[in-house]
Amino acid sequence: MLSKFRGKPEPNLQAGVREEAVGLPESAHVQHEKPQHHMHMPGFNHNGHKITKGIHPDGESGRGGVHPWHFLRICFRSSSHLSLVVNILWPFVPAAIAIHFARPDLHLWIFILNYVAMVPTANLVGFAGQELARKLPKVLGLILETFLGGIVEIVLFMVLLHNSVNNSLIPVIRSAILGSILANLLLCLGFCFFAGGLRRNEQEFDEVISEVGNGQLLMAGFGLLIPSAFYSSLRGSIEDSVLDANVLHISRTTSVILLIAFLIYVWFQMHTHHGLYADSLEKDEERDADRHIDLAKDKLTLTECIVATLIALTCVSLHAVFLVEEIEHVVHEHGVSDAFMGLILVPLVEKAAEHLTAVDEAWDNQMNFALAHCMGATIQTALFNSSLVVIVGWGLNKAMDLNFEIFNIVVLIMAIIVVGNFLRDQKSNYLEGALCILIYLIIAIASWYYPNPTPGTTNTADGSGIASNGTIP
Repeated sequence: MLSKFRGKPEPNLQAGVREEAVGLPESAHVQHEKPQHHMHMPGFNHNGHKITKGIHPDGESGRGGVHPWHFLRICFRSSSHLSLVVNILWPFVPAAIAIHFARPDLHLWIFILNYVAMVPTANLVGFAGQELARKLPKVLGLILETFLGGIVEIVLFMVLLHNSVNNSLIPVIRSAILGSILANLLLCLGFCFFAGGLRRNEQEFDEVISEVGNGQLLMAGFGLLIPSAFYSSLRGSIEDSVLDANVLHISRTTSVILLIAFLIYVWFQMHTHHGLYADSLEKDEERDADRHIDLAKDKLTLTECIVATLIALTCVSLHAVFLVEEIEHVVHEHGVSDAFMGLILVPLVEKAAEHLTAVDEAWDNQMNFALAHCMGATIQTALFNSSLVVIVGWGLNKAMDLNFEIFNIVVLIMAIIVVGNFLRDQKSNYLEGALCILIYLIIAIASWYYPNPTPGTTNTADGSGIASNGTIP
């Protein structure tokens, strides 16, 4: 009976104890050692596609280069049913470009068509970023996807800043910064909680996502508040020229500090605490309700991802330029306030793609991914995008500062406190989501009725302190 097991391992060997091979023939030694020699065979992913070196198996397309039919079909299908519906708006893209050149006198129609056309092009930016993120490690891919989603916002800010004559569009930029934060914190996160809560009683998310993000938001809120508080406290006590100059210096210094805070946050995610984030995202993938469907979908090649990103960014930049050129006409001729334009209208269109992605993830029970998208985009706006526009304005000699209206900054701080309270227990439900959405609606109604303030009456310069080129007379 013992001869049957010669040259084979004992079935119940204890860990760490090696089988003795004394007395075995040489052939048995060879046979016993053979499994230790591993052959380097090419790997294949879940769809049977050979994995390209450096590409994550989940993002392997099994193709190379650009295939026009596959490219168009995959891009139109997009990442979810909501994104697919948004792609129906693509006919507005050529129409918006054509009317800008054919009928430049139709300011309202140019604004409306380019506003609508921004939605499908921003959606393509988000989808291309999502496809590219699949080909990278999870944490790096998520950061890159969030950054690409914020590119639309950066383009809009830069165009607004470039087209600002005599600081005319500076209030819109300030409002758009806070409006983008509010849209992510209240509207997007609210819809995530609400959509996920419709399918489940409660959804859970990890502390590393919520607590770190909430801490960054509190720091950002503090940094954005300081210039406004400084101006409001000292207005009337010192000369306007000195006060305006000091606020501008404080805003620029604060922007540099906020930018450093953002870089530390990215380093925290990608290096020192990379494993915590990766574990949270992997747990979400296991909970994904339709992961098998996502894995089976055709995917873009790396080249197609780059092509899609370039096409989308080109279209977004064109629509942003055409849209911004009409803002002053819409504000002055149709009675739309700077507050409503910046807090509500501009953020809704620039954040459409990120919102659709996050809500779809919450619907599929991927709350860590959804929360990472919402919080990541909010932190990028608060720490990076706001700082970038101030620093670029500094380089262009424009008086772009962080002296927000008191109404705007109070709304921001209250939103951060409310959302932070909802995130404390690391659970969400549809009630919390509905409350976030309702708070956003209250802010939207108030901003509609908020008038453009007379210079010198609130946190706005009266023109005597800082010249239009950002220098101090």
